[in-house]
Amino acid sequence: MNNLAPYTFAAVALVGSLALITVWAPRRLAAKLLAICLAALCIPAAYAATIDLLSRPKPVALEWWLQHAEDATVLGSQIHEGEGIHLWLQLDGALEPRAYVLPWDRETAEQLQAALSEAHERGSELRMRMPFEQSLDNREPKFYAMPQPALPPKDFIDPPPMQYQRPEVDA
Repeated sequence: MNNLAPYTFAAVALVGSLALITVWAPRRLAAKLLAICLAALCIPAAYAATIDLLSRPKPVALEWWLQHAEDATVLGSQIHEGEGIHLWLQLDGALEPRAYVLPWDRETAEQLQAALSEAHERGSELRMRMPFEQSLDNREPKFYAMPQPALPPKDFIDPPPMQYQRPEVDA
């Protein structure tokens, strides 16, 4: 959501520039008024479309900004058989988690389910290897469970033994 304002301003500037070019061109007044009206309608439509896209998962094939990410933590997943695999990923180095959709693949869905079960049993997190790679090489599973977290160290220092002091009795 942080990048929405600059993109909106860029779209407004481009649409406004096109409208100004049309207004300055040697055209009839009707064509100039039509260009201004269409530009005025295009700006809120572009803004509404951008706002709507913010709530939808991005297909992994369209991720070009972070396409070289090595690993990601899977925060949530939902499998829609025949449609796609929806993922909520926390990319290493990114501040906010993002929603993505993988194309439907039975083998990938089975890998996800197996790794999710393993992560749940271990009490660890679920990770995804090379989330945006467009490779057909299936030798390594895409999803894996992190190893079980180490137990806290038991650096236990024995307290000194308690010494009971008998109260002095005056006799």
